[in-house]
Order: sequence, then C-alpha cells, then structure tokens
Amino acid sequence: MNPDGTQSNELPSRDAHKRGLQRTMTLGGQYATRNYTIKHLQDLKGKTVLTETMPFTTKEAAAAEAAGIDTLKVKFDPKNPASAIAIRNAAPHTFMTFCIGLTKVATVDEAVRAGFDAMEAGADGIMCQWGPEFIRAVSLVGIPVEAHAGLVPRLSTWTGGLKAVGKTMEEAIWIYKQIQSFEEAGAWAVEVEVIPAELLKQISSRTRLVTSSIGAGSGGDIQFMFAEDILGNHAPPYPRHTKQYRDLFKMEQAMQAERIEGFRDFIKDVQCGGFPGPEHIVKAPDGLIEQFLDAIADDQSQ
Repeated sequence: MNPDGTQSNELPSRDAHKRGLQRTMTLGGQYATRNYTIKHLQDLKGKTVLTETMPFTTKEAAAAEAAGIDTLKVKFDPKNPASAIAIRNAAPHTFMTFCIGLTKVATVDEAVRAGFDAMEAGADGIMCQWGPEFIRAVSLVGIPVEAHAGLVPRLSTWTGGLKAVGKTMEEAIWIYKQIQSFEEAGAWAVEVEVIPAELLKQISSRTRLVTSSIGAGSGGDIQFMFAEDILGNHAPPYPRHTKQYRDLFKMEQAMQAERIEGFRDFIKDVQCGGFPGPEHIVKAPDGLIEQFLDAIADDQSQ
C-alpha cells in the first residue's frame, strides 16, 4: 500500500509467505498480499471453521485485521465507492468481499459492471442477493460470487418477515434447492442466515459452496457476525443470534457525558474569568501598547 492509503502496483515482497500471506493479483490488476485466496478457502471447507465480520469504519476494519479475523465483508455502492475503498485500505491483507445492495443493479449487464467496479476497487469477491441469472452472468466473467440464502432481510416479505426460515419441510427443501441453484449458477460461497443449525450442517455437507453462517449455528464453514454486534456498539435489545464481547455503547455514553461536562466546565470558566489565564495568553512587550496608542492617536488627529 502506498503512504497515502491507495493500493500499490508494486509486486508484494516474497517475505509475505513468512507472515502467512499469499502473493496475488486482484481482478482489478493490483498486486496484493492476502491471508486467503478463494482456493485456500475452498480447500478448508469442512476442515475448520473460520471467522468473518462486517466492519463499518476503518478503525473496526484495522482492528479486525490486527486481531486475526479471517475474512471481512463491506458494503459497496458502485456509485459511491469511497467508504468501501477506505475499509479495504484499512485492512489490506484480509480477504474481503464487497456486498452489492439488491437495488443497486437492475439488469444482467449492470450486475457485471457493478461486479467489475467492486473488483477494481480492491475486492476479492462480491456478495449479492441476486437470483441465479445474475449470478451466472457475473461468475462467467471471472468474478467470485457469494450468494445469500435463508432469511434475506430485504426479501423477508416473501418468507413472513424478519424471523427464522427453514422450520418447515417446505422451507427446508426450498433453501436446499435454492443453494443448489446458486452452486449450478457458478457461485463459490453462500451466506446462510437464520435457519435451524441442524439444517445448515446437513446442507453444508451436501454442497461445494463455502457456507457462511449468520444466526444459523456452527455447521457452516465460516462464522459471521457484524462488527457492531461483536463490539456492542448499540443499546439493547440485540439480535438473538449475536453475542457482545465488548460494550462500546456504554463506553461511548460515558464519553459523551464527559464531552458535555467538558463543555460545561469551559463555559463556567469563561464566565467567571478563569479562562484565559496568564498561561494561555501572549504578553505584549513593555512599551508596545503605549506606542500603539500614540500611533493611532496621531493617525486619528490627521
């Protein structure tokens, strides 16, 4: 990476392997070092469970990489890519999937174009909530695509709202066939959201797709949770499928209270004459003010 935070086009150092990093080139033509490639993640399927999060700030992304989170997801808007690019640069060595919103594209051609834009911005792959037709088109041009099954919040009106999916035989078969259709369309992975844990375990063992579980138990290949849930960025209640490992909301509330008291102390200090004090001001040299007053008096008399 360049000092200004942009991606470097120089070939990564060969000592990257010593740090467990893979020397690669993105589809956008940028040399890079990553902790994983698609092949590595596929080869690990069924052998271990990796960790994944979605950071919403560069600080969260940098912290996730420093902590050793295996893969990251980031929201990507093809028309406003700056935020995703900043997060990419904040975690330059972590495999990162750019998530393209459902309503950001309307045609197959737009899907392909958005996918290429994401890859040029530094993505290692994209995630979508599209159907097999769009997935097939994007996959055929070489873009790694992750699909989304189970509870898809933006499409939850079709499955009864924001609640678990797959608790009936009809829904379980539907999810299984949907994942099969994604695999046939050329996806390499699928995010599976809020389905019974036992169901994901059985489906994951019957698909070549790398499965990322969010609220779907430990039977997938990747365990995914939003950074804001891991860190406790917000006030309760929290989603049932999350666990808070920190309480940054409480810390932020305490910091906000300190900010308010700091401003109040400043106001009081100014009102009572305590600020500025002698240590905060510049003293005029001896005789300067007298000379100044004489000078402007002469000026006013003319």
